[in-house]
Amino acid sequence: MNYFCGVDIGASSAKLVIVDERRQVVAGSLQNSGVDYAKAAEQCLDEALAGAGLTREQLGGSLATGYGRGNVPWTDGTKTEIACHGKGAFFHFPRAITVIDIGAQDNKVIRLDAAGRRVSFKMNRKCAAGTGAFLEEIALRLDLSVSQLNGLAERSAKDVTLGSFCTVFAATEILEKIRHGEKVEDIVKGAFRSVAKRVFEMDTVHGDLVVTGGVVRHNPLLLALIGEAFGQPAAAPPDPQHVGAFGAALFALETAQQGE
Repeated sequence: MNYFCGVDIGASSAKLVIVDERRQVVAGSLQNSGVDYAKAAEQCLDEALAGAGLTREQLGGSLATGYGRGNVPWTDGTKTEIACHGKGAFFHFPRAITVIDIGAQDNKVIRLDAAGRRVSFKMNRKCAAGTGAFLEEIALRLDLSVSQLNGLAERSAKDVTLGSFCTVFAATEILEKIRHGEKVEDIVKGAFRSVAKRVFEMDTVHGDLVVTGGVVRHNPLLLALIGEAFGQPAAAPPDPQHVGAFGAALFALETAQQGE
């Protein structure tokens, strides 16, 4: 059996997925992207191959996506994040969907029709508001680790609104909230709502709502708040952080099959 690899080099993390000919995931890996994207991709590949008990010679194709996709020399080609997130999400939700990917530095809204064809997309590249970087700054200002945010927000019993979408101004606003006695858990939930509102303002939803990315993987409450903002349930794939890499692996498999 041949295996196929997809690697997603994001601004914050590198993700890799290996699938078999039946489109089943056999291995995955995750590393910090760092400043050497080629090295991060190599580490991901070595870890995934070791975990699956495979060798490089068993890979029938590979494809890179993400911010640093041009920095992975051993892949057979590249695809955009838009294409790969759409591909990976549609595999799990094969119907008309709107995919929202919340990344470390940008957000994407991708509309797919019932056949999985891309209808439209939008990206937020000019500002870190509503992204993983926004939540990282919030955590820093509150002297928390990012991993603590979801648990705190789930304990919130009061709505605290952050008026500013700007990451810098929001950080200042948070200090004011603390000075006026607002609880940390309420501030964190307010930050989650701010992210959901920012995403909501990017575009409208057609079909079912699917959310991907590491931010939603680590913060399930945010998934619920996004659905609340759009007025419909929001679902996430089994491993939302690896959806881009999974989509890239599916493209690698299909490319190989077309060449047979």
